[in-house]
Amino acid sequence: MKKVLDFILIFLLTFLIINLFTGDKTNENAGEIVFKVSDNSYSIPAEVALHVENYSDTSINFNTCESIQITRLWESVLNESVLCQDMTLAAGAKDTISYATQYESFLKTGQYVFEINLDDKKYLEVFDVAYKGTFSKIFTDVLYAPIYNLIIGLTKTFNNSLGWWIIAITVILRILLLWPQHKMMVSQRKLQAVQPKIKALQEKHKKDHQKLGLEMMELYKKENVSPFGSCGFLLLQMPVLFVIYHVILQIQDPSNAYHLYSFLTNYNLGNISYDFFGMDLLASGWLHGLVLALVVALIQFIQVKLSLSFQKNSQTKPVVLEKKKDQTGYSAMMPDQDMLNKFMLYGMPAMVAVFTFTFIAGVGIYWWISTLFMIFQQIVVNKIVKK
Repeated sequence: MKKVLDFILIFLLTFLIINLFTGDKTNENAGEIVFKVSDNSYSIPAEVALHVENYSDTSINFNTCESIQITRLWESVLNESVLCQDMTLAAGAKDTISYATQYESFLKTGQYVFEINLDDKKYLEVFDVAYKGTFSKIFTDVLYAPIYNLIIGLTKTFNNSLGWWIIAITVILRILLLWPQHKMMVSQRKLQAVQPKIKALQEKHKKDHQKLGLEMMELYKKENVSPFGSCGFLLLQMPVLFVIYHVILQIQDPSNAYHLYSFLTNYNLGNISYDFFGMDLLASGWLHGLVLALVVALIQFIQVKLSLSFQKNSQTKPVVLEKKKDQTGYSAMMPDQDMLNKFMLYGMPAMVAVFTFTFIAGVGIYWWISTLFMIFQQIVVNKIVKK
């Protein structure tokens, strides 16, 4: 308890010190007009934005072309006829000028300068544009760009409907991952089949960690099964799911046109429809989100139920390794397969339901169709393994 109180005290003191030295930024800018870029460093394609904050007592008026210039090596990089608009900013108000549609003006690397002239005052804001790092470039070229172009191509095919695209891309990905998914399911069923032998070893060597580990490895080798058979496939899916989620969120971002392949460059991103049978695919509304979460949880339960085989007549209790006399603490409890199965059966659908409700509806649709596809595949695998 004393350690907890000490931690809370140190946290409060640190918080007070930080606030003492940082102070109130609003007061520092009182009476001023502040211009600042959304980021000091961008990577190509750059989605540049300029934030304007009016801390003065009066409103300000300016034209985005007449008062603002962007230069690189002292040369203007923007066509003045583009994005010209009169702006009025009331006292205490904030606004953002987006140059996302002008990403082609920032395709050269180097240092760029915002020069703002307002009421005989000059403001300068500097930012850099560089190429993506090696990892980001590989991620973009290998995953993001192909999936993004596939999205646009299929969306165009399905009359600009993002919902039908999600269904189509889910089926396509499931077909591509059919074989690794099949191997994972077969591995799971084989692992379940050797559970009686595993429990027998746990009971036999419950006082000897090292001996139990060696016997377990020998059993896995003999039966040609792996306790980590499904991990590789799960890890394989995560980057794909991440990219799909990221692409759906930013599908209408103008700078994404940079990633379009030549045969899709004329496609108008503004035509994409996010409405799917009355459901906004970029939202997670209470009613639609709840219904979608319950549906996904139900089919997830069915899929897990099909993938697990419970030994109802087994009277074997969970095995716990005993404490040795020369040890200072207890060893970890060996996992009981029945308990793990029950967690997978009830815990996983509950977790998936929470995630589906939290994420945007588009991801829920992906999860729904993906799990439905896996149900049919699991039925086929069960028949194969049974034979």
